[in-house]
Amino acid sequence: MRTLDRYLGRETVGATALVFAALLMLFAFFDLLHELGDVGKGNYNLGYAVLYVLLSVPGNVYELFPIAALIGAIFALAQLSAHSEFTVMRVSGVSIQRTALSLVRVGLAFVAVNFLFGEFIAPPSDRLAQQLRVRATSNVVAQEFRSGLWVKDERSFINVNQVLPDATLLGVKIFEFDEAHRLRSISFARQGEFERDNRWWLTDVVQTRFEDARVSVETIHKAEWRSVLKPDILSVLLVNPEQMSALSLYSYVRHLEENKQKTVRYEIALWTKLVYPLTVLVMMVLALPFAIYQTRTVGVGAKIFAGIMLGLSFYLVSRLSANLGAINDWPPAVSALLPTLLYLGAAMGMMWWVEKR
Repeated sequence: MRTLDRYLGRETVGATALVFAALLMLFAFFDLLHELGDVGKGNYNLGYAVLYVLLSVPGNVYELFPIAALIGAIFALAQLSAHSEFTVMRVSGVSIQRTALSLVRVGLAFVAVNFLFGEFIAPPSDRLAQQLRVRATSNVVAQEFRSGLWVKDERSFINVNQVLPDATLLGVKIFEFDEAHRLRSISFARQGEFERDNRWWLTDVVQTRFEDARVSVETIHKAEWRSVLKPDILSVLLVNPEQMSALSLYSYVRHLEENKQKTVRYEIALWTKLVYPLTVLVMMVLALPFAIYQTRTVGVGAKIFAGIMLGLSFYLVSRLSANLGAINDWPPAVSALLPTLLYLGAAMGMMWWVEKR
């Protein structure tokens, strides 16, 4: 049995690596085509675009791992079936369940690699890619600190305490300097809402002006503020929950709970982050009945195509479940686990059906 495990493992790993390389190159090519539309904006040249795409690769590795494992396992097992090797295994007394156990052992290594990328490599890489893109395409330079988000806009420095999902700013401080780098004014606003054309409306503004030896303070209920800062830039600077590590998500959920804020979206992202690597095992088990299904009219290519469609359907169902859970306040664990449990049930049912034939 150890010889069988090694043989299946070698074939599966080789096929998965081949599929993975093809998928990563394909997605990198599409990402580069998308980035070419922004080449020429500010300092964003072709070199920056290529670097951005390369920094996005770890995130693609994490996202594509279950699909690559599914297609790779189907390809490897279908080849064994086409060459009658799987038939010899069955005649020798190797059951489908035993073959599934061999695949699970290989899948555990895939789970560890996927978790490593999702937790330690992809989040900082995605953040660096987004910051590189923003700094190259605009004059905005920003960095997050414990005191909030800091943004440089020409001769002004802006500090935002909190950015809501609809791009509303809470606790806005604007430090404006003159050409000689002398502080001209400090403005504090309770809230800022984006209007259009780089125009914001600030609410409950307290503005302190420094003019020569005189200091004046003015309170304004609502004031217009023009800045190159836009909601799309803010959305890039802020990390999406799906791109955060599990540890960061847990810490942020605790922070939101302490401040009595809604945590559903981040809890769903946390549960998804914990469950997603395990979907690699589900996909590999799901590949088994697809690959060994014997019929003269279905070739290896058709089985691989079916695997691609199945992988895409899992991705869509996962996104749908997460969005529905956030909208309808479903329990986060249910929203994250439901797609995986559905496809695991489908895999068990298909294995039972193939075994009975």
